[in-house]
Amino acid sequence: MRRLVIVPAYNEAERIAATLAELRAEAPGWDVLVVNDASEDGTAALAREAGARCLDLPVHLGIGGAVQAGFRHAVDCGYEVAVQCDGDGQHPARFVEAVARPVLDGACDLAIGSRFLPGADGDRSTPLRRVGIDLLGLLIRVLFGQRVTDCTSGFRAFDRRLLRSFALHYPLDYPEPEVCGLALASGLRVREVPVAMRARQGGRSSISGLDGALYVVKVGVALVLSRLRTLPA
Repeated sequence: MRRLVIVPAYNEAERIAATLAELRAEAPGWDVLVVNDASEDGTAALAREAGARCLDLPVHLGIGGAVQAGFRHAVDCGYEVAVQCDGDGQHPARFVEAVARPVLDGACDLAIGSRFLPGADGDRSTPLRRVGIDLLGLLIRVLFGQRVTDCTSGFRAFDRRLLRSFALHYPLDYPEPEVCGLALASGLRVREVPVAMRARQGGRSSISGLDGALYVVKVGVALVLSRLRTLPA
């Protein structure tokens, strides 16, 4: 079974080399693709120096567009399972196999690495962000009948059907919670896996302050709308 780690990266020069070195050491048997989202700080050059395959986007698309480009590459190259792993050092590579294991075993279609399940440790985000995550998780439970403790986690694994679907249609702005909703609305199996995460090791978050409140509102609306949609088979 062909397996790919997709690493979306925008201005991650501080951490990309260390992230790739960790993936080589801790996730043997996985191919790695860095999707360089039109970085301006040498991210692409450092990724190539580290020996990674690098897909350069001509313009900055944001996290959704970068991940979708990775999905298209995965589908075109015949990968059957892909794991999304951030380039900023938050997602320890030793958990790649654990996050993917339910998908590899056929137990689910989408697996999410959660900071909040029993057995997880490490960084659990700020109290304010936890409030937003909890609110979105509650909305998912009300709309779709399943508890998701860490719906904003970008550490997740996708099976071949989801790769094909999301290669064509993927939420582009802040996609992680909406992906949960779309998968559940389509009758697909979503499972969480306990993982340890780190605080950001470099770069900066795109969500903070007032942007964080607007994010919760925007994603809440998107989740309600996703209740009426299903993914193509």
